[in-house]
Parts: sequence; C-alpha cells; structure tokens
Amino acid sequence: MTTSGEQQTRQRVRLAQYRCDLGDRVLIGQRVDGVVRVTDCPANGQPGRRYLVEDGLEKLSELQALIDDYLAKARRLGRIAALYNPLG
Repeated sequence: MTTSGEQQTRQRVRLAQYRCDLGDRVLIGQRVDGVVRVTDCPANGQPGRRYLVEDGLEKLSELQALIDDYLAKARRLGRIAALYNPLG
C-alpha cells in the first residue's frame, strides 16, 4: 500500500525487441503512478544508452499503436527511432 505522495512503481515488462545499427534493442514498459512509461534499452544487459520513448500512456490501445509505429520507424531508419529528428 502506498500513502499519498508516494510513487507506485511496477515491474518492468519487455514489450518488443528489434535490431538496428547499434545491435539488439528492447522496448521496456513500466507503470508508474498509474501511467505507462516506455523506454528503448540495449538488449540482454548490453552497455549503451537508454532513451525515453513515451511517458504517460493510459490505454492499451495507445501502447500498442506506439509500439507498432516505433518498430516500423526503427526498421525504416535502421537505427534507434528515438534518435530520429524530422526537423534536422
């Protein structure tokens, strides 16, 4: 049980895995205070940066759409989609 003001954090869940120019990557989901945070991380405990993909998802349909779009973009780019900047 949590008291007012405490964050409730759930276990991390592997949502998807993909391969890019930097190797194998995984999308990890974790519920924090009732909303889902999605992070792009190196797979299998490999060293490397982690990137916040989305924070604040509340619906399963939003999560699935995000995963589908992110994986399609990563495949198209051949790299970590979180690094894609359409303006630059």
